[in-house]
Amino acid sequence: MCGRLSQYRGIHDFVAALSMPNALVNSVGEQPLGRYNVAPSTGVALLHLEQAVLHADRVRWGWRPHWAKDRAPPINARVEKVANGAFFRAIWPHRAIAPVDNWFEWVDEGGPKKQPYLVRRRDGAPVLCAAIGQLPDADEGAGELDGFVIITADSAGGMVDIHDRRPVVLNPTLAREWLDPATTRGRAEQMVLLQGEPPDAFEWFRVDCAVGNPRHEGPHIIEPLTAGQ
Repeated sequence: MCGRLSQYRGIHDFVAALSMPNALVNSVGEQPLGRYNVAPSTGVALLHLEQAVLHADRVRWGWRPHWAKDRAPPINARVEKVANGAFFRAIWPHRAIAPVDNWFEWVDEGGPKKQPYLVRRRDGAPVLCAAIGQLPDADEGAGELDGFVIITADSAGGMVDIHDRRPVVLNPTLAREWLDPATTRGRAEQMVLLQGEPPDAFEWFRVDCAVGNPRHEGPHIIEPLTAGQ
């Protein structure tokens, strides 16, 4: 987890969910993002604060330090290690929110292929995932080494049946605190370790196996399978 996600609302819908009064520097466009099947290593709309101004940028999903050339860039970071491990040390201070509509998990149900499930908030609100990254500079723009990872935690409750890991999702109040540069590193670690949204904030259902191919795109990707499918 988390290996595929959706961002189909417009960036202003995601910003509204944060309830932030800050001015917005928007480089992702005014129209709905319209991406139902977002794969790793592609650009994802990300929200971050720079000098008290909220920025919306497309940032590559995946990051590794310059010295780790022997492995593919991870797309997720385990919450148990992210704050103190050497691998993510350079980007731990650079916090962001990856606002998504849902994410997908694959479950082995004994068939020829693993069954994909869509996971979303039960209340229909955007999913505000805690993230860190090497983020675009307001003056210099995007850099070729920019990238981000989503922070993940152990699943609990019924979500264990879908996957043993899940994104750390913050409510809007905590998401604003996470983005605030004044939030200390210790407080940020406490938030992602202890204050992510609980399993009962989410619902999940089976979707078509077509989501496994990132070339399949469109609203049909997120439709629940009907009985017998």
